[in-house]
Amino acid sequence: MSDALQRLLEIMRQLRDPQTGCAWDREQTFDSIVPHTLEEAYEVAEAVKRADPARIRDELGDLLFQVVFLARIAEERGLFDFDAVARSIGDKLVRRHPHVFDVRTTITALEQTKVWESLKAGERAVAGERGALDGVALALPALTRAVKLGKRAAAVNFDWPDASGLRRKLDEELGEFEATLAEAEGPARQHDELGDLLFVIANWARHLKLDPEAALRGTNEKFERRFAHMERLAAAAGTELASLDAEAWERLWQEAKRAERPVRLE
Repeated sequence: MSDALQRLLEIMRQLRDPQTGCAWDREQTFDSIVPHTLEEAYEVAEAVKRADPARIRDELGDLLFQVVFLARIAEERGLFDFDAVARSIGDKLVRRHPHVFDVRTTITALEQTKVWESLKAGERAVAGERGALDGVALALPALTRAVKLGKRAAAVNFDWPDASGLRRKLDEELGEFEATLAEAEGPARQHDELGDLLFVIANWARHLKLDPEAALRGTNEKFERRFAHMERLAAAAGTELASLDAEAWERLWQEAKRAERPVRLE
């Protein structure tokens, strides 16, 4: 084990020390740490998107600390330690890459994906997860989880034959959702139909080989960027945002969109 990693594990041990550790760190549990772990994973993704090496390094460190933290809690409970975590992932990687560590054959990335999924299915069966949808993490973002559920179902041939079938299903689900609004049905029914609509959209994207989670994340960022531009325009004109009517908002929105268009060189 490297000196740096050993130092990190010792720091974690000291933070959790019952007598001399940090009160906040001592109070944490599996359940309380998980939200921080998810947040740190998203911050790694953000740093990668920004192509900022220093920030990627720092955010990876934050994420590694979450792993160390959870492993320390487990060690204190006599469940496993950090070494066991490292051994487990090492064994899994070797097991899932027989073409590298066993027979040493050359396969394509697509072939490896199929092998990987087959090996994972075998591991789930050994663990008692025999259902096709077993083991899809509940904590995943909803759109991502919808795609994974769709992929799992497709692996046993429960799927729409092509994207056009999903497009028709989208119209059907949209109609059913609109009916709940027209008939003033309660929120429970409306949520149910809205969920059906979003599930179909997610799997339509899957058939089109698009990532709905990434697409929505990009649109959120675009909306934030354009809204900030509108705020700057309004401030420059000495206008209060709350005083704008729909027509004024639309003018600002169109101006924000135009500001993002690349300048054409004549």
